[in-house]
Amino acid sequence: MGRPLWVVMLGVASLLGGSRSVCAAPPAVPHIDSVVMVHPQPQETAREVIWYDDFDGQPRQYTEAEGPAVPDQAFGGSGQSMLSHYGKGSRGVGNRKVFFGDSPTGRVVKPGESYQEIYWRIYVKHQHGWTGGGPAKLSRATSIVSGDWRQAMISHVWSSDDALTLDPASGVRGDRVVTTQYNDFDNLHWLGNRPPSQTKLFSPEESGRWVCVEAHAKLNTPGESDGVNQLWIDGRLEAERTGLDWRGSYTGHGINAVFLETYWNAGSPVSQSRWIDNFVISTNPIGPVVVPRNPVLIKTPYYGPGSQQAWQVEVSADDRGASVVWRSGSITAPDRVTVEAVTGRFVGTSAGKTQLDGGKVYFVRARQQSRSGEWSAWSAWHQPVRTQG
Repeated sequence: MGRPLWVVMLGVASLLGGSRSVCAAPPAVPHIDSVVMVHPQPQETAREVIWYDDFDGQPRQYTEAEGPAVPDQAFGGSGQSMLSHYGKGSRGVGNRKVFFGDSPTGRVVKPGESYQEIYWRIYVKHQHGWTGGGPAKLSRATSIVSGDWRQAMISHVWSSDDALTLDPASGVRGDRVVTTQYNDFDNLHWLGNRPPSQTKLFSPEESGRWVCVEAHAKLNTPGESDGVNQLWIDGRLEAERTGLDWRGSYTGHGINAVFLETYWNAGSPVSQSRWIDNFVISTNPIGPVVVPRNPVLIKTPYYGPGSQQAWQVEVSADDRGASVVWRSGSITAPDRVTVEAVTGRFVGTSAGKTQLDGGKVYFVRARQQSRSGEWSAWSAWHQPVRTQG
């Protein structure tokens, strides 16, 4: 096997007699892997929340739960997360199934309620160097109408090559549920799965960090075509379906289940894992995790030639970097920094402040430097956080 390109380039630089030649390869682009959250998170006690699980402490009771919660990967650097593991050639192991409201089966949460609209959010992390593109299934919300799991509608959050997409489906004709079993694809009416997300969630470049994924499903008014399905990735709306006829004029059941899934139709080309954390189902928009006004940011590990010399972070009040409010100095700590006046400068609309504003969403980007002095490119703006109010 040949040597990595950066090794060859460093060899050329050495022969030329310079430890910092223009031929030296830059490090890989880093990301902010996660942030340290406040505890408790608002979703733990909010009335609009149907379900909350950070996979720490005593396990929540699901109707179905496959695969362990593990401590080796957790958002925020401590706690646990749900493991989805894919052996080479396998379809994967790991799922969680929550039933709620008017579900006629399962361990029902919030029984007696009827939900016409829900949001659900997870953080998902794919093993660094993830291979093979999207593993098909990630999550779904559905309307279960019988003990044998016939479905009136399904909001699929599925992969599309390296991206995510929504693939909504209806199991109703007129006022009648026509599905005869779970996943009755022959009797489902598919409502459109394009376009996919712009973020290539399953690409090697996006692997190795926690990503915020939130979906929204709103049933149509009975007899109308005004249903909605939306998908946000890292705080950006990246897929949307409107004008949907999810359920015709059927009113027997609302949305009453959300599943976290692992199933890879074709099987994984290699043995690899992903993790899910901070799972929320709510009747209101959820958004990113809540952090202190001086948040602690955690960087992904260094990859590239040699070793890490330093890294830098910027924080912006918008997802394009048009409103940068804090710039770090040169950070020599391996992977953590607190956003404060000691470690950087508050600039722009935050000039002269010592904290980020409360109750606002911020985005971050990062770059890193090798021992030979080469800087990586900046990452895209990502990892949104909401500060405490």
